[in-house]
Amino acid sequence: MPVQDDDTATAALVEALHCLRVAVTVFDADERLIFCNQHFNYLFRSLPERGTLIGLTYEEMIKLEIAGGEISRAEAADVAGFITRRRAQFRIGEYKPLDVHLSDGRVVEIKARRTRQGGWIALWTDVTAARHAQSRLEDAVALSADAFAFFDQNDVLAMCNDRYARFYGHAGAHEAVGSHFGELIERATAESLVARIEGAASEEWRAKRHAAHNAPAGAMTVELTTGEAYLLRDRATAEGGRVVVFTDVTDHRRVEAALEEQTRALAETRSAAAAQASYLADLNKRFDEAAASADTTKTTLMRTMSHELKTPLNAIIGFSDLMLSMADRFGPDQVKEYAGLIHEGGRNLLRLINQILDLTKLSAGRYELRRARLDAGAILWTAYGAFEARASAKGIVIDADRAPVGLFVDADETAVQTIVHHLVDNAVAFTPAGGRVALEGVRDGEVVRITVSDDGPGVAADDVERILRPFEQGGRGTADHTSGGGLGLTLVKAFAEAHGGSLGIASDTGKGFTAVVTLPACA
Repeated sequence: MPVQDDDTATAALVEALHCLRVAVTVFDADERLIFCNQHFNYLFRSLPERGTLIGLTYEEMIKLEIAGGEISRAEAADVAGFITRRRAQFRIGEYKPLDVHLSDGRVVEIKARRTRQGGWIALWTDVTAARHAQSRLEDAVALSADAFAFFDQNDVLAMCNDRYARFYGHAGAHEAVGSHFGELIERATAESLVARIEGAASEEWRAKRHAAHNAPAGAMTVELTTGEAYLLRDRATAEGGRVVVFTDVTDHRRVEAALEEQTRALAETRSAAAAQASYLADLNKRFDEAAASADTTKTTLMRTMSHELKTPLNAIIGFSDLMLSMADRFGPDQVKEYAGLIHEGGRNLLRLINQILDLTKLSAGRYELRRARLDAGAILWTAYGAFEARASAKGIVIDADRAPVGLFVDADETAVQTIVHHLVDNAVAFTPAGGRVALEGVRDGEVVRITVSDDGPGVAADDVERILRPFEQGGRGTADHTSGGGLGLTLVKAFAEAHGGSLGIASDTGKGFTAVVTLPACA
């Protein structure tokens, strides 16, 4: 009875092997075939029926494949080398799968394992679809203008293009694949490939890079010693791996630096700021006097707006007239200076118009918020990168150590960027040389608090509430947080409240200025 049971089990096992969609072959210790299932003849249609193959050596079977035209020309061109590679799998410790390319375009993967009796079991699988899909993905990644990389669940680089490999000092993707993410980061810092990451030292950069890499979605900017700048975006995949994309933003950063330098130079060399401050103080007084009547307020608003528009327009027209009438007398430096003044007047005019349009929409409830899951910490670090050069030129230190990446809010990206930009712009503009600006983000229950503070001159405590109204100024001097168009803080407050948040200000004369914006938190 036990013998019959064994025979029945063996017959059932053989039948099961024949039903597999994988070819199964078994060889003895002399590499002679002792079994193959029916799927083997499906893979190699030119070979004799499987029963006639029993007793052939593995090498003889390989030669039959070549003679029958089954093997691609590229692999069959070197018969001896092809046979050697195939037989190499029948060695102890050689467990790496081998791909064989057939003449009809199919790809067969062979896996070999040692049996207890000293023979070999070889499994033959048609992996054509998988290999073609991988090849298409590799081609797309290789041709991308961005640097792409895919890491597996163990944080090992599984695929990348040459642009990504060269970022870490490798000659190509073939050298970088198989490296652990931590090894790549250490290589970048050890070989001084990174000049700075938003002003941070190499140790700080490693910590921030790991934080962005381990977050569900992270972003940061990196500048290389070659002068190139990249925006790094890092996101988790559904399978537990990571996908990383580097976008070249070198030209964008250079344009930003040039514009910031031009703005700084104009701000430091022109004496028009005092006249403008005096003008806005008078404008504010007229608005206060007209507040009792709605009709009078509208009339005054139109009148003051016409003056506010005329100021930059007069500068544009005046300097352009000079260039038209006296172009032959000006040297390159004079032309450059006047062109810069015209450009600055145009930028001031456009900024004022955009602020008024946004305030009008917000007041009327017609501003459409496009809410999304945003990383407020990343936006603070982006602002850090945008203003760091300007602050350094004034001897101001911007501290963003308390602005962690991964601080998510449910908000409109343009609105949050505008809020942070206005607050940091004010802080850098009105903080004296040797001062300090601090950026901070923290989650407090259901809200995220974004704080921008400085140790500048501040404004009087009695003026804090009033400067949040349009076209208001704080103090009587020119070095307060309200010089300019007088709309920045009003716009910040309106955007925050449109999200269900708030803007709070703490300041006093000579005691600095702190602005705190609350926005709804997001998991």
